[in-house]
Amino acid sequence: MAVPYRSTPVFTETTLPAALRGEHKTKAGVWGVIQVIEGELGFSLANGEGETILTPDNPGLVLPEQLHWVELMGPVRVQVHFYDERPDLRDHHKHIGPSAAPAAITA
Repeated sequence: MAVPYRSTPVFTETTLPAALRGEHKTKAGVWGVIQVIEGELGFSLANGEGETILTPDNPGLVLPEQLHWVELMGPVRVQVHFYDERPDLRDHHKHIGPSAAPAAITA
């Protein structure tokens, strides 16, 4: 199982950086997993190929250099984890605790 090399702090609806709510992307060779710990978070791909709602049971996977953004939908606790190889999200929430685990983005 891939292990994150870096994780953000846990963000809330009041601390989620504006940069994450605007269009942005990961670097080449970097996968991101958006882990919603509580609440819901909208996730969209810039190419129009995917819009989904991330929840504690539905993390989001961001591919390297994939343009995307998130949208607040109310109270939330969320954390982003970064990997140098593609993580397997099937059992992700079982292996990493809520404060250390990434929320995955599915698209």
